[in-house]
Amino acid sequence: MRVSVIIVNWNGLGHLPECLDSLQEQTFRDFEIIVVDNGSSDGSVPYLKQRPELRLVPLQENVGFAAGNNAALPFAQGEYLVTLNNDTKAEPDWLEKLVAVADRHPEAGMVGCRILSYQEPERVDSMGMAICSDGMSRGNFRGRCFAELAVEDEAAILFPSACVALYRRAMVDEIGFFDGDFFAYCEDSDLGLRGRLAGWQAVLARDAVVYHKYSMTAGSLSPLKLYLVERNHFYAVLKNFPLMLLLALPLCTLLRYLVQARVVLHGKGTGGEFMTSGSRNECVVALMRGIRDALLALPTLARKRTEVMRHKKLSTRQTLQLLRRHHLTFHELLDVQDD
Repeated sequence: MRVSVIIVNWNGLGHLPECLDSLQEQTFRDFEIIVVDNGSSDGSVPYLKQRPELRLVPLQENVGFAAGNNAALPFAQGEYLVTLNNDTKAEPDWLEKLVAVADRHPEAGMVGCRILSYQEPERVDSMGMAICSDGMSRGNFRGRCFAELAVEDEAAILFPSACVALYRRAMVDEIGFFDGDFFAYCEDSDLGLRGRLAGWQAVLARDAVVYHKYSMTAGSLSPLKLYLVERNHFYAVLKNFPLMLLLALPLCTLLRYLVQARVVLHGKGTGGEFMTSGSRNECVVALMRGIRDALLALPTLARKRTEVMRHKKLSTRQTLQLLRRHHLTFHELLDVQDD
């Protein structure tokens, strides 16, 4: 098999039929499907056992998105590993176009695609990822109308969203797959940054299209998601960012919090979601827990950083240039216009 499509499922029975049916309709046929079930209790496993086209890897408990993908790795035969969320639907030529771009770019360890909103198919969910000075990331052009954008096919990106991404097996063999300690969220930032530091490129397959039901598992602004994102973005930064950016991290984080407080008070962008979430106190506590747990993990992260740097091929200057090229402002992160 040239491609191994990996789907991690947790109580996603309501999404699986449409996702798997869209894979059955692919024009590119040289692929296998591996579904890792994270201890679902909604009938997902009996349903998946009735789908003969896939290999099921059932786990006894929910180990998260990152470790779930890792659990598929021993069974995957493809030279390309494609991660695919269970709450997606792919266009019939999605995989054909994705693989064609990967074949044309042997220097690319990662290929992203055009991920559109399932609910509003004309709106972009992600076309590659951009990153803030404190390591928070967000999909390029999120919320924008694709028809109004002038995006080059096969454009360079920082790294893809793991919601739908192609990873070259040779890169994974060199630097490893996802870090299971992330559980969920920002694991693609970590893997993407590790790949870029090791000298691999990343490109966009603009015309490979998938529709995504955004944040259907943890919610768009739930305390769980806020905790994991806050903790995990620190994980990714401490493992991968240049030292001079680590020294500036406390100041950058403070600036983000000030911008967040402002947008919350004015009810703008994600601040409006926060004010209407009904769990504001829980969200604040989740943020504080994220900082605490990142600090507690510093010894482990230091050891992991040493391993990352062992594969590093980019100089500090090249890394800073790369991050600057794909920079995201805090206002863009929080979905508000810069003043």
